[in-house]
Amino acid sequence: MKVEQLGSFGKLASAAAIALATCLLMSGQGGPTDPGVRAGAAGAGQSLSGMVADETAFFQDGRGRFAEVESVTGGSNNGLGPRFNSNSCASCHSQPAMGGTSPAMNPEIAVATLNGATNSIPWFVTAGGPTRESRFQRKPDGTPDGGVHNLFVITGRKDAAGCNIAQPDFGRKGDPVTGKSGNPNVIFRIPTPVFGAGLIEAIPDSAILANLNAEQSSKQTMGIRGRPNAYIAGNANRSTGAKVAAASPNTSGNDGTITRFGWKAQNKSLLLFAAEAYNVEMGVTNQLFPQERDETAGCLLNPTPEDTVNFTVTTTGASNPAVLSDIEGFSVFMRMLAPPAPAPDTTSIVNGRSQFSKIGCALCHTPSFTTGQMIASGSATNPSAALSNQKVNLYSDLLLHHMGEGLADGISQGAAGPDEFRSAPLWGVGQRIFFLHDGRTSNLLEAIRAHSSKKGHGYPASEANQVVANFFKLSVQDQQDIINFLRAL
Repeated sequence: MKVEQLGSFGKLASAAAIALATCLLMSGQGGPTDPGVRAGAAGAGQSLSGMVADETAFFQDGRGRFAEVESVTGGSNNGLGPRFNSNSCASCHSQPAMGGTSPAMNPEIAVATLNGATNSIPWFVTAGGPTRESRFQRKPDGTPDGGVHNLFVITGRKDAAGCNIAQPDFGRKGDPVTGKSGNPNVIFRIPTPVFGAGLIEAIPDSAILANLNAEQSSKQTMGIRGRPNAYIAGNANRSTGAKVAAASPNTSGNDGTITRFGWKAQNKSLLLFAAEAYNVEMGVTNQLFPQERDETAGCLLNPTPEDTVNFTVTTTGASNPAVLSDIEGFSVFMRMLAPPAPAPDTTSIVNGRSQFSKIGCALCHTPSFTTGQMIASGSATNPSAALSNQKVNLYSDLLLHHMGEGLADGISQGAAGPDEFRSAPLWGVGQRIFFLHDGRTSNLLEAIRAHSSKKGHGYPASEANQVVANFFKLSVQDQQDIINFLRAL
C-alpha cells in the first residue's frame, strides 16, 4: 500500500501561503488567518539519522508491516475483525507521510463495504473528514464506559463466512464535523501522529518532572498546573484537584513511571501502543491483547492470538527465534521514525516563535527535551546513537492539563480525568489537516479558541484560559506571526 505525500511545490509554496496571509493583514482585510496545510515536501516519514545497518533493516521491515492491509482469513494476514475501524496502520496514519495522522480523504468510507461487508457509514464519518474512532461515555445502565466501540464489523465479507454481528447504534445524528446536536454519549478521537515517537519514548521521567517543576512562578500566574499520567509515590499528583481514576491496564500503576503516548498520555511504551491499536483498531489479537474483543460464535475464525512471535526454522532445520511479531515490527518502525522537519525561518516565523513563548504557550508546549544518555534499540549493551542524547523538539511537556468543559470528552484513562489531555506535541502541526482530539476543526485559530473554557458543570476552568486571552490581546500581526510559526513546524 503506497501512501502519497501531499504537495509538490516545496519551500516556495509554504512561503507564498504565509506571505499571502501577511499581505491580507497589511492591506487591512481582517484579522489573522490560518494559511492552511503547508505545501511542499512532507519532510517526514524517513528514518532517524545515525542509524546502523541493523536498525535500518528492521525499520524497513516494520515500515512494510505498517502499510500491510489486513484481511480476515487467508494469506499472510493476521485476521481483521470481528470489529474494527480500518484495515491498515497506514490508512489512518498517512498525512503528510506514513506515520502521520488523518489524510484528506477518509479511508474508512471504502473500508466499510470492502470485500462484501454490509456496514453503513456512521453519521460522524465523512469522505472529507478525519478518520475517527468512537468511544461511549456511559453504558446503557449509566455506569462509566470509556471504551472504543468500533465503527465496522466483518459481517458480509467474503472472507468472514458465518459471522453475523451488528454495528453499534451510534444514536441521534448531529453535525458530522463537530458532533453538536448528536448523541452526547458518543465522543470521537482522531489518530495521533507517530513521527519521532522513539525520541519521545527515550525522554527520561526525571526530565519530564524537572520541567514540571520549572518556571513555577509563571505557571502559577497563568493558572497552569499540569501533572503526569502516573501513580507516583511522593508529590507528583498531590493537590491537583483532580479525581484520580482507577488504574487502567495501559497505565503504569505498579511501576510508577510516566505514560506518554495517546491523547491522554495513557500508553507507556510504543510496544503497548502498537499492541493496543492492533487489537482495538483492527481487531487483531496479539500477545499483549490475546482475546478477541467480540467472541460471538461464528466470528472466531482464526487461532488466537493471531499475531505472535513467529516460530520458524532455518534451511538447516534449526530454530530461528529472531522473527518478530507484527506489533514488534510496528514498534520498531515508530521507534526509528524521524521527527518532521520544520520549514526554514522567515522574519514572521522568528517573531511568532518569540511571541509563542512570551504569551505562555511554551509553558505547556515545551519546545524541547533531550533523550537519555544510553538508549537501546536492538542491543542492551550497545546504545543506539540515533536515540541517545538527542534533542527532541516536540513542543510538549507530555503532561496532563485540565482543558475545561469545552474540550472535555467525559472519558477517564489511567490518572487522566474526563477533561484532562496531554499537551499535544506540535512538531509537524504545519502539515496536519485536522486539530484537537476529535478533529472538530481544520483551522488553527479555532483550535486556539477551543483551548479556552470557563468553569462549569463539574469541570474546572481550562488551564489555557490566560494564555488564550494573551494571544487575542496581541496585535493582529503578532497573532498572524504565531500562526505562521505553527504552520512552519
